[in-house]
Amino acid sequence: MEEPKRKRGRKAKKPVAETMDFQMTNTVASPSTLDADDTVFSVGNVELAENSPPDASRRGRGRPRKPHTNKPENGSVGSPPRRSSRVVENNQAQATLMGGGDASVVNPVADSAALPRRENAVKVMPAMDAVVKVFCVHTEPNFSLPWQRKRQYSSSSSGFVIGGKRVLTNAHSVEHYTQVKLKKRGSDTKYLARVLAIGTECDIAMLTVDDDEFWVGVSPVEFGSLPALQDAVTVVGYPIGGDTISVTSGVVSRMEILSYVHGSTELLGLQIDAAINSGNSGGPAFNDKGKCVGIAFQSLKHEDVENIGYVIPTPVIMHFIGDYEKSGEYTGFPSLGVEWQKMENPDLRKAMGMAADQKGVRIRRIEPTAPESRFLKPSDIILSFDGINIANDGTVPFRHGERIGFSYLVSQKYTGENAVVKVLRNGKILEFKIKLANYKKLIPAHIKGKPPSYYIIAGFVFTAISVPYLRSEYGKEYEFDAPVKLLDKHLHAMAQSVDEQLVVVSQVLVADINIGYEDIVNIQVLNFNGKPVKNLKGLASMVENCTDEFLQFDLDYEQLVVLETKTAKAATLDILSTHCIPSAMSDDLKT
Repeated sequence: MEEPKRKRGRKAKKPVAETMDFQMTNTVASPSTLDADDTVFSVGNVELAENSPPDASRRGRGRPRKPHTNKPENGSVGSPPRRSSRVVENNQAQATLMGGGDASVVNPVADSAALPRRENAVKVMPAMDAVVKVFCVHTEPNFSLPWQRKRQYSSSSSGFVIGGKRVLTNAHSVEHYTQVKLKKRGSDTKYLARVLAIGTECDIAMLTVDDDEFWVGVSPVEFGSLPALQDAVTVVGYPIGGDTISVTSGVVSRMEILSYVHGSTELLGLQIDAAINSGNSGGPAFNDKGKCVGIAFQSLKHEDVENIGYVIPTPVIMHFIGDYEKSGEYTGFPSLGVEWQKMENPDLRKAMGMAADQKGVRIRRIEPTAPESRFLKPSDIILSFDGINIANDGTVPFRHGERIGFSYLVSQKYTGENAVVKVLRNGKILEFKIKLANYKKLIPAHIKGKPPSYYIIAGFVFTAISVPYLRSEYGKEYEFDAPVKLLDKHLHAMAQSVDEQLVVVSQVLVADINIGYEDIVNIQVLNFNGKPVKNLKGLASMVENCTDEFLQFDLDYEQLVVLETKTAKAATLDILSTHCIPSAMSDDLKT
C-alpha cells in the first residue's frame, strides 16, 4: 500500500489510545454540560458479521451466476446445495443457542461439519448470561473551582460476574461515581451496586450487589490462560446501537506492555482486531472454550487506524483480584522506581566494564522516594530480576518466540513483596533483596477519586498540581498547551519526599486587595516569607499562623506577591461570601 502523502504544516499527531464509555443524556445533564476533555470511551462491539444476512441488492462483477437447484428426492440429477446456505443455517443455530431466537424456527443443519460450531456456541452461552450492563451516575470534581463539583452525568458500560458474588468492570466506568446500578441479561430490573475496590492503574473495578435476588440464576465466568497470537477471541458487552447484548469476534494480533490511558501506567495488554463501539468498557473477552481471557478497556483512535482494540489480560486481572483478597483493598502495582538506559552500544558496554557475555540495562536515575534508592545507584547495570536475565534492550523471555519488557516481571509482584535484583557496579556483581512498593510522584497521575485540595487567602486560590488538574485546565492536549515549566516538572522532576507537592496559584479572585495580581494563573509558589513551600498543607499552616506584618509569596519567573497580613485575612471572609465559597480550605487541610 502506498504511504499517504504528508501535508505541509504541523507535524502529524501520533495515534492515541482512548478509554471508551457510552455517556447517556438524561434530565440530569445535557450534552452541552459535558466538557470535551471529560469524555470517556470503551472498547465496543458490533454484531457478528457472519450472522448478518447477505445483501441481495449487491451484485458482483462478471457473468451472472446460474441458479442452483437441489437434488430432487426422486433421484434425478441436480446441482449440489451451495455451501453458503449451510453457513447461514449454522449461524442461525448459533444465534438460537446464544439466546438470539426461538429454536423451533431454526432449520436443522444437514451437514455434520457444522456440529463443532454448535458445540462451541453451547459452551459460550452460560458465560454470556454472566455479562451485565453497568449504569453509573458520575459527579466529577471541578479543578478550576475546587470547592464544588461539576454537574452530574450518566454513562453505561459493561461488566461480568465472577466468583464470590462479585462483578468486574473498568475503573473509568465508575470513576467519581455517585450511584452504580447493574442489570442482568434479559432482565428489566436495575439493582443497586456497591463498589468494593477501584484499581486506577490497571483500570479495573470490583462491585457487588447486596440484593440476593440479583444472584439467582447467574453463574460466574471461568478464567482461562493467557491466549497466544492469532487465538480467536469474542468480546461481549452492551455497546451503543441497541439495548441487548452484542458480540464481536477477532483474534489476538499483538501482546506487549501497553500504556493504560486511564491509569497512566504501563502493564501487559492484548491487542485485538475487533470493531469498536462506545459502551462496552468492562465487557469480557472469551476464548473459543468460553473462558474469560480479558476485559475490553480502550481502543486506538487515528485516521490511519482501523479496528484496533485493547484487552486487559488475565495476569493483570488475577493480580487485581489477588491484591484485594490479600489486603481487603486495592494497594496497586509496585514499581522499580528507576529510569534506565539501553546498553546496545558496544562502546558503552565496554566503558561500563561489562564482559562479553553480560547483558543488562543501565540505571540513569532513581526515584528518591522509592525503596530501591537505598540499595541501587546511578550507573548500576541491572543484570537480572528474580533470577531472570535482562537483555541489553530491556526485554526478557516471555513465551516461545516472544520477548517482553522486564517491567512485566515487576508488575507480577505485590506491594510489600521482596525481589532479588542483581547489578554490576564497578566491575563487581552485587545482589540486593528489595522490598517492592509504590513511590510518590511529584505530579500524580490521578487523585483516586478524592476531591482536589485548595487554600484561599485574599482571593489567591492555591492548589496542588496533578495530571487531572492539567487535563482540566488545558484539555486532552495538555502536554502541548500547558506552561513549559509545569510540563518539565511533570515529565522529569522527582519528589524528594513522600509529602512533597507542586503548589501553584490556580487563579486570583479579583478584589480590591489584590489589584495588579489579576493575571497570575498556574504559577508555582516557591517560598513564603523566605521559607520553601513543600506542600499545600504546609503553606496553609504557615499563612494561617503568620504573625509578620506582610505575607510574601515568591513565585516562579521571579514574580513577587506581597499582602498586608491583617488586611488579607479580613478580606478573605468577604471574598468567600461574594463567591459563595463555603470554606477557605478543603477538608483534608483542616486535619
